[in-house]
Formats: sequence, structure tokens, C-alpha cells
Amino acid sequence: MGRAAAGVLAASPVQQIRRRSGWLPVAVVVGHVVLISAQVNTRSGTSVLESVTFAAFSYVQHGAAAAFGGVASVWRGYVGLRGVAQENERLRRQVADLEVRLQQESARALRAGRLELLLALQQAVPVKTLAARVVAGDPTSFFRTVTISRGARDGVRADMAVISARGVVGRVVGEPAAHASRVQLLIDRSAGAGALVRRSRAGGVVVGDDGRTSLRMEYVSGLADVAVGDVVVTSGLDGIYHEGFVIGEVAAVARDARGARTIRIEPAVDFSSLEEVLVVLETPPRAATGEGGA
Repeated sequence: MGRAAAGVLAASPVQQIRRRSGWLPVAVVVGHVVLISAQVNTRSGTSVLESVTFAAFSYVQHGAAAAFGGVASVWRGYVGLRGVAQENERLRRQVADLEVRLQQESARALRAGRLELLLALQQAVPVKTLAARVVAGDPTSFFRTVTISRGARDGVRADMAVISARGVVGRVVGEPAAHASRVQLLIDRSAGAGALVRRSRAGGVVVGDDGRTSLRMEYVSGLADVAVGDVVVTSGLDGIYHEGFVIGEVAAVARDARGARTIRIEPAVDFSSLEEVLVVLETPPRAATGEGGA
């Protein structure tokens, strides 16, 4: 065994030389082919070696160009998407800003329209009035009131009538503060106003309908002509409201088992959206005469 191993070890360098020398013919052949290719020309006049080299490098260039082109395309897409996202965000902010401005302009236009109607009413009413804003409201249904921005220093007194461009709102109750007053709405259960049916001149009293948003007309003669759709106005007999202010429209007329009539009035004023009102600074002529005679 020792001799065999020694023989193998002794022969190893020779075998290695033979193996290495085995590549020499291949290298010689390749070298001859390259030299011949460099000397032999194609029909176009270029050498075969140059043509082969150009073709080989052209494939490499195509591959490199495709790879770099793909990377560049992806990068441009990424940059483009970031730009589109930023532009979309800018446009969203711009749209939101325009929507807010549109709402503000709509609110201004609505308020301008209400003020225009109120000014027209103020000019049409033959008594002295004072414009005021509604600044607060009473949330309870038992005593419905609002607070307005005019008070004692503005000439407001208790029991003065308050109206809007649509019709009767209510009356001032309690002692006003310097620049604020409380107004009892006509739909309050303890409120009331002398009333007339404009068409037939049938008289009665309009009162709040127990916490509802509608009104009732009471003390109307059983023979009086009252029909659905009739306009009801103030009569001026209560000493608070001048004659002719619109209260509302007859919504229903019914009789109970005893023959008594129930007349329901739909108010002309939307009490849930009051913003501007007029305070009537003058009392009705009848009330003034009665106070003077007293």
C-alpha cells in the first residue's frame, strides 16, 4: 500500500502537466481561427472577426439598453405617480376651499334676501319698527321663547309686538335688558292674539296649540264662515298687535260631538329658522286710547 501511494504521488505532476498541455491545441486552434477571421473579409468589406465581434456586442448593448430602459421607465412612472398624487391632493384642497366659499356665499345671499324682505316690510308697515337679530332660543316646549339683540336702551318695552317678513312672531315678555329682550313665540301654549279671517271677517282668538307647531283659533261664532285655506290676520283688539299682520292659514276645520268647532291654523312663520325680526315700537290705537282713558 505504501508503494502504490508513492507511485500515485510520483505520477501526479506528470498527469497535471498532461492535463494542462491538453488545452494547448485548443488554444492554438482558437488563435488560428481568430487570425484567419481577422484576415478574411465579408462581402461588405469588413473582416469576419469585426463582424462577429460587432454582432456579439450588439446583443450585449441591446440587453443593457432594455435593462436601463426598464429601470428608467419604472423611475419615471414612480416620479409621475408622486406628481399625480401631489396634484390630486392640491386639487382636493382647492375643491374643499371652493366648497366652503360657496357655502359662505350662499349663506350671505340668503341673509341678504331675508334682510331685503325685512327692509321692504319695514318700509311698508305704517308704524315705527326696529330691526333685531335672534341670538338665542329656549329649547323647552313648555315655554317657547327666543332672545333678540335689542333691549331697553334701544327703546324696547314689555308687550311690544315682534314680527318677521312672513308674519307674526310673538311679543316681548318681561323687562328687557339693556341690549337684549326675550320674545314669547305665538306658538307658546300661553300666547294669544286677537284674529280675523281676512275673507269673511270672522273674529276670534289665536292661541298656541299645547306645544305643537300649529295654532288654534278659538271663540269663533258657530255661524261664522271659515274654510280651509283662509288667511288669518291680527285684529288689533288685543292691545299688542296692530291690525292686518298675517298669522297663518286655516289648515283644518272640524266639529266635535257637541258641535263645537276646532280650527287649526298653520303659522306663516317658520319658528325653527328665525334669524331677523322687527320689533313694533308703537302700540295699537285701541290700546293707546284705553291707556289714555284710564
